Amino acid sequence: MRALLLTVVLSLAACAQQPPKDDSLYRALGEQIGITRIVEGMLLNIAADTRIVRHFEKIDIVRLRDKLVEQFCVETGGPCVYTGDSMEESHKGQNLTPSDFNALVENLQAAMTAQGVAIPAQNRLLARLAPMRAQVIDR
Repeated sequence: MRALLLTVVLSLAACAQQPPKDDSLYRALGEQIGITRIVEGMLLNIAADTRIVRHFEKIDIVRLRDKLVEQFCVETGGPCVYTGDSMEESHKGQNLTPSDFNALVENLQAAMTAQGVAIPAQNRLLARLAPMRAQVIDR
């Protein structure tokens, strides 16, 4: 019994010492509703972007929207769980170029600006997404 009590106390102490999750970027983007609006705006921008729209023609846009919202939520410290494929798997065979990636980023930036997201928050999101570039290009 004492061992069980000691285990419970130590577990609670370990939990209490963990730093709180930083969700400041999630909040700066407007939480779930704001992220959804940003993603939908980005997808609408892409639909009008002749440089990259062809890459989205055979994609289930509703599923893509949902997975992007999950991913952005997770990346920004929100309470979501990403349930989509890895970046490598989801971009396999698309042979995306750096120009394609840059066009998508421009569309994301335009969507964030349209939603009134401050530039520092935009830059924080882009910095968190930047490592994915290598997982997307030339797959």
